[in-house]
Amino acid sequence: MVQVLDVMEKALEGLPMGENDYQLRRYAPKVQEKVREYKIEFDPDNPISADNTLADDLFDAGLELLVDVGAYCLDSSRVISFTESEVREALRSAPSEVFFGEGRDRKALKPRKVEDRSPPWCLLGAAGGPVSSDESFLTLMEGFAEIPQTDSITTPAITRVSGMRVRPASPLELYATMRNAVLGREACNRVGREGKPFMNTLATAESDVSLAAAVHPRFGLRSSDGFMIASMDPMKVDFARLNKAVIAHSIGAPIGMDFSPLLGGYSGGPEGTAIGTVATHLMGMLTLQTSYLVPFPLHLRYVSNSSREMLWVISSMGQAISRNTSLLSVSLNYTAAGPCTPMCLYETSASVMAAVVSGLSMESVGVATNKYEDRVTPVEPRISAEVGHAVVGLKRTDANEIAKSLLKKYEGKLGSPPLGKPMQECWNLARRRPSKEYSTLIKRYKKEVAVMGLELEPSELDMP
Repeated sequence: MVQVLDVMEKALEGLPMGENDYQLRRYAPKVQEKVREYKIEFDPDNPISADNTLADDLFDAGLELLVDVGAYCLDSSRVISFTESEVREALRSAPSEVFFGEGRDRKALKPRKVEDRSPPWCLLGAAGGPVSSDESFLTLMEGFAEIPQTDSITTPAITRVSGMRVRPASPLELYATMRNAVLGREACNRVGREGKPFMNTLATAESDVSLAAAVHPRFGLRSSDGFMIASMDPMKVDFARLNKAVIAHSIGAPIGMDFSPLLGGYSGGPEGTAIGTVATHLMGMLTLQTSYLVPFPLHLRYVSNSSREMLWVISSMGQAISRNTSLLSVSLNYTAAGPCTPMCLYETSASVMAAVVSGLSMESVGVATNKYEDRVTPVEPRISAEVGHAVVGLKRTDANEIAKSLLKKYEGKLGSPPLGKPMQECWNLARRRPSKEYSTLIKRYKKEVAVMGLELEPSELDMP
């Protein structure tokens, strides 16, 4: 079975190749070859696919893509190649469940199947979205921990230390990362969720050295947290990411890999993006020895995954993985619109539904393309989780009709989405509740989606 040292040997002794040659002459043409060979075709009339044959063809195409092109190591400028037997052996050896958390909050992440009747794992929070202050960070983390459906938390990223903007791999990043761990655990302690795991580890830890610094037990990280490592599109790794994997393995922590194939990038259109997303699942399992995967394919123009094409990518690639493997795949959704807008809630509802009925679990949510400070509240992940639980067992064909109704509400606005309001204007920090305006909006949203066939229970979000 392939281990990290085997990956290093492949990275040092593999086929020499320039990065552009790998991306443009090796990866991109082979993706399109697989699209033609398997006759993969995007169906705009059915954004949530119900085609089992398509799902199985996508899986075969993705596996062949990885075997044909391999992964690419930026530091050695070499191709990391895998044989089909190595891929299939790794699939047979992949964990069937992984436990996260401590005490009463300890729970197992398990694989799901298409139209599964078991609820999705809910990794809820800011998905690494930036926050402007320690106060904002603590408020958000308390809110995320209090969401009833929260199985694990995806933390925000701290962007400043003593008023200075964090610089990558600098002492500022180390200080911010250590503070990320300390404040995150403190927030959970404050609301009685001491055992909740962080499953994107620390959103502030971009470099390997900052992650290594924060692993010290005094800062509150645990081996029962999830250590997420990002991959670069298309199927690229470097020594820093492999270093992070070695650090996590050394303390016995589960590793996740998040990755974002771009529709309109090296994989081409929705068909190639779906194939590339399947292949990258398998690449992460082998290169980083992952226990779980976090795909978030994005539209190159919108930097979100709620468009018609992206819902098709999420559903079709999700079914390819859930029908043909036992991999633990947790779909991350990004919205184009910001908080305190109906569009944001419509978008996250559609993306979550596409993932959950296709056999994936969920991470929510990257709000407003996840690049603006303080543009997330606990409302958006809470609504996402309510949707994820509400669609458990729903038929794909029924979900498809709901998705088409949701798309009518926002599809035409994806090119110029509303940014919404900062957290401080639509979330009551003292009461940890949405503002009156946001509560009214939530009530109206729930009435509208109920007419579409998506029934959500009333909650304290509806009451300012």
